[in-house]
Amino acid sequence: MLISIFRWIILALALILVAKIVPGIEIVGFLAALFAVAVISLVNIFIKPLIIFLTLPINILTLGLFTFIINAALFGLAAFLAPGFTVGGFFPAILGSVLFSIFSLIINLATGQLRTA
Repeated sequence: MLISIFRWIILALALILVAKIVPGIEIVGFLAALFAVAVISLVNIFIKPLIIFLTLPINILTLGLFTFIINAALFGLAAFLAPGFTVGGFFPAILGSVLFSIFSLIINLATGQLRTA
């Protein structure tokens, strides 16, 4: 439980870092970042599998590259749903989702949420 709260806080800091790096992404404050991380997590848990399943043919045709578009759209959806978190367009959404995914992977590896083979 404590590790999950720690991961949530670190992911919020990572989202703030993404907002500092990528022009077009803004976060009002730390509480907005915490809420945005929660919304991103819920979107990835509940909506992303359905979207991946529905777009499977185009994802196969593009050899998986359409997943970047899906991630950007879901990142933008999370920004739409979370107050204080804005994404100013498609390209900031792509770059922000890729950077946040990389930071999330590193944080998950560091906290032991992902195990390497």
